Amino acid sequence: MSCLYIVATPIGNLDDITLRAIQVLKDADVVAAEDTRHSRSLLDHFGITSRLVSYRDHNEAASTQGLLTLMAEGQTVALVSDAGTPLISDPGYRLVQAALASGIQVVPIPGASAVIAALSVSGMATDRFSFEGFLPAKRVARQSYLQQLSQESQTLVFYEAPHRIREALLDIAEVLGEDRRVTLARELTKRFEQVWNGPVSEAIAHIGSKHIPERGEFVLLVA
Repeated sequence: MSCLYIVATPIGNLDDITLRAIQVLKDADVVAAEDTRHSRSLLDHFGITSRLVSYRDHNEAASTQGLLTLMAEGQTVALVSDAGTPLISDPGYRLVQAALASGIQVVPIPGASAVIAALSVSGMATDRFSFEGFLPAKRVARQSYLQQLSQESQTLVFYEAPHRIREALLDIAEVLGEDRRVTLARELTKRFEQVWNGPVSEAIAHIGSKHIPERGEFVLLVA
């Protein structure tokens, strides 16, 4: 019977893949990946020879139809992203929606998630949180977005690129206050993993120095 598996993969350390994920990827007729070169390295590492196809933002509509056709023929598809859990700030929503509408079973294969990993070590409240994805790239739009969130009482979680992290912190200080506590989780599970906690004013003072290098991917949490 055809099936669509949503397979979480490691966010850095390859040892974080689950035994179930390895087996599902081995058994799948097709693995749909955001970046086939990146995912090929992962599959090769675990001796997985399943057919690999591209599923990216720019080809999502056409690829969705192609994968639906394969599943209608009885093939099993496993969707992976470059790292972590698919669909979390990554393509895949359209495929899942279409599969469900077509009566195809969609099965989660849980595993690594940068959002959850960062929350677990932040020391911030985790009973309620809001994942907001990436902040707007432009300053005016970013400040406006933060202003909309200023009355929220739950922990806020963002992804941020290294070349925009300083600007994001400056706007958080301006809109939410210099004393607002933040956590910067950088390069999670990788060699230079770092988790920094403190007021946003101190984060601004340290960012770009040896204390907090502007390198690697960031998960930014705001109390």
